[in-house]
Amino acid sequence: MNATASALSVASLTIDCADPAALADFWGKVLGRPVSPGATAENATLDATDPASGPKMFFSKVPETKTVKNRLHLDLLTEHYDQEIERLTVLGAKPLNEIKFPGVRWTTFADPESNEFDLLTM
Repeated sequence: MNATASALSVASLTIDCADPAALADFWGKVLGRPVSPGATAENATLDATDPASGPKMFFSKVPETKTVKNRLHLDLLTEHYDQEIERLTVLGAKPLNEIKFPGVRWTTFADPESNEFDLLTM
């Protein structure tokens, strides 16, 4: 196998959390995906609805709480920035910071378990 080629692909994005069902419900509403059947108090999943929707998201209960800034976060791109700001806030996202540059705006949010993510428009 060529050292620069890879046979790997992203199967899922796993998010450690205190309440998998609630966090999967939040992200399902954010991304327009249903929570997959079989969600429990320990695990919940959002399946990818099509290749453009991104990877599967897996929510796993862990005993410890979040203590530091996440090192990986989602960047969500929209053409309807102001409407999405309002929708995400209604769903329970907390705006943390907004930055504006010519032609670019983005807001950093925290989800219900304080995981950060960004909403961008260009």
